Amino acid sequence: MFDFTHKNILVTGGSGGIGEAIVNSFNCNRGNVTSIGSQDYDLRSDRAIQQLLTDLPNIDVCVNCAGINKIDNLHEIEEQDFDTIMQVNVKAPFMISQHVSKHMKRSGRGKIVNVASIWGDKTITKRLCYTTSKSALIGMTKTLATELAEHNIQVNTISPGFTDTKLTRNVLTDPQISELVSKVPMKRMATPQEIANAVIFLCSDLNTYITGQNIIIDGGFSIT
Repeated sequence: MFDFTHKNILVTGGSGGIGEAIVNSFNCNRGNVTSIGSQDYDLRSDRAIQQLLTDLPNIDVCVNCAGINKIDNLHEIEEQDFDTIMQVNVKAPFMISQHVSKHMKRSGRGKIVNVASIWGDKTITKRLCYTTSKSALIGMTKTLATELAEHNIQVNTISPGFTDTKLTRNVLTDPQISELVSKVPMKRMATPQEIANAVIFLCSDLNTYITGQNIIIDGGFSIT
């Protein structure tokens, strides 16, 4: 159904969880994938990002999936932590999108998908930095979509809800996971592949008219 033959694809945060599922899906659909993990480039550094951009081929499809989080109460947040989260979750996607869209404009087409979170739309305590960054990413996506639409470049956000990754299993206990799942109408977490499926569709030739949207993938959690 999907065919990314002859398309150069960039995926940041591609070494685990949702990012790994996205990379595998593109590979299964014949894409030429450049996958960037934390061991390859440090997105906390402008210099490292600039080096990444220098080393890239011309990119046809870009998925900004890399992200970090730190859970703290308002008065416990260190300024450096706030800056670092904004750097990785917002500035890095901005710099990368600014760069790859130049080739996309010349070729007259392109796809960019930014991976946000349900916590960019909703929030809970101790998520100030993360919610701020993901809300900013959703807003940035809308403006990118507006500016790039005339060049046939579509820019969208996906916002995953609770997803069954190794990180989730490492951070939360089984009782905590059960409590979360009880709040989801579908009574389970998403699989990384389910999130990847939405990304693949948005980046494929089947998507010809969706742009500037935030697709929430949470089993109905955000509507309750």
